[in-house]
Amino acid sequence: MSLPPPTLGVILAGGLSRRMGGTDKALLSLAGRPLVEHVADRLAPQCESIILNANGDPSRFRKMSLPVVPDSIPDHPGPLAGILAALEWSAAHRPDIAWVVSTPADTPFIPMDLVLRLHEACAESRKLMACAASGSQAHFAVGLWPVSLRHDLRQAVLNEGMRSIRDWLDRHGHAEAAWPVASNDPFFNINTPEDLRHAEALAQQERVE
Repeated sequence: MSLPPPTLGVILAGGLSRRMGGTDKALLSLAGRPLVEHVADRLAPQCESIILNANGDPSRFRKMSLPVVPDSIPDHPGPLAGILAALEWSAAHRPDIAWVVSTPADTPFIPMDLVLRLHEACAESRKLMACAASGSQAHFAVGLWPVSLRHDLRQAVLNEGMRSIRDWLDRHGHAEAAWPVASNDPFFNINTPEDLRHAEALAQQERVE
């Protein structure tokens, strides 16, 4: 597969960031720029377009000039709600796109071949969905989702109370695309102030290289 099918990217920023004291993690400064901008810079070249899933006042992301799509289900039910919002937004606003790739806003070093590799994993395994992995760890929120399953996902979240991405993946079966950890994990995510300091060191290392 040389080029992946047209894909919408969604950056998941709808969480409550409890381990960061409720701070809006997406707007934390990394190397002098908001964390979410680092994610967008890596995801945008891989996608037809990207959106931001976030709740609350959308004006705080005005500088990014991206559509801000809130959860379509109340009470912050978790990242599945953000994926659902993206699938439904794609169906309504980009009916030419059949796939959505998600990545959290706190994962600033995602690989530049993420979308291609996830599509390849789906095609090779003939599975409907795929998620990323590194080392021995799967990253369920970094995944490829067919827009055609949006109604199934709404049923699962709203009527069945499903909250786990892994449970939805297990329901339909999924592939995994794995990246080596090597010196750095491309899916390192920022949950604590210590993680942010480590990310600063990684960003500095990238600038040197």
